[in-house]
Amino acid sequence: MNDKTVNHATLAAMQSFLLIFVDVCLPILALAGIGWGFDRLFNLDLRTLIKLNIYLFVPSFILVRLSTSTLEGKLGAQIVTFTLLVIASMGLISWVVCRIRRESPAECASMQLSTMIYNSGNWGIPLMTLAFPVMGPVVQVFVLATMNLSSFSLGVFLAGKSREDAPSGWRALLPIFKLPSIYAIIAALAFRTWGNPLDDVIFIWKPINYIADGLVAFALITLGVQLSKTQPPRPVGRLAWTLGVRLLGGPVIAIALTWLFGITGELAAILIVGAAAPTAVNTALLAHEFNADSRFAAATVYYSTLMAAVIVALLLAILRMGVIPWATF
Repeated sequence: MNDKTVNHATLAAMQSFLLIFVDVCLPILALAGIGWGFDRLFNLDLRTLIKLNIYLFVPSFILVRLSTSTLEGKLGAQIVTFTLLVIASMGLISWVVCRIRRESPAECASMQLSTMIYNSGNWGIPLMTLAFPVMGPVVQVFVLATMNLSSFSLGVFLAGKSREDAPSGWRALLPIFKLPSIYAIIAALAFRTWGNPLDDVIFIWKPINYIADGLVAFALITLGVQLSKTQPPRPVGRLAWTLGVRLLGGPVIAIALTWLFGITGELAAILIVGAAAPTAVNTALLAHEFNADSRFAAATVYYSTLMAAVIVALLLAILRMGVIPWATF
């Protein structure tokens, strides 16, 4: 590879960074900023916003997106398995870091929640549409469905455990069954099997779709309100380790898994870039709902969202320069 080719690849990577920042990051930050500003002006009720997210917007989104997606075939199974392995690897790495740092079980659970559950929806979908316009959004639907299932099963479990007074044994699983999202997942899978009986009931299905379409904006506005009420701590100590595991450990694990499973080309690049997504907004919502360390969760979402654009730009530069030969696109 000559100097001219390297310079061209570097310029292309910088252009991608600017496009990603303007088209993906700025809208996300703008919506969170609206929430922050409205809370400063009107002192909004955060608990009400959290309830609306978890009990109305999120289950509606899951029901609509999962019941209408095309999760089938060998490709879908491969992507689902890959995503679950990334989630499990993040949990294991976080556990090792916590053991080395001698964190408490509650602190370890909050770190695992913030590293394992990442933003494959309102971050991942726009990112993939921009960076990989043909194949990216199709692949990301599989990742998003897997993350939805994980968020409201494993994510709820970890949010409950991250409380200092967390219940033990089977009681730690009870919060999972108190949330409507788990039942939205079951209903969506049933709809996919039998056909969607609500599709023809327009006065029911249309409102559910409207609510689902509003999740991204409402969740980010809620995040802004939460950040306004809970000043994020400095990104040091456990928070810095969490950001490192999520934003650096994710793509490193994805690179290893694509090589291990023989995933190549654009699909490998999509999976690697997708694994660098920031912590999901849902983690902050769940932490607040279950009286866990919501300040830590909100700070992780905030900082990881800001930093993810830089990580993605670097990954795109590396991939386009052919440094990882099986993931060149």
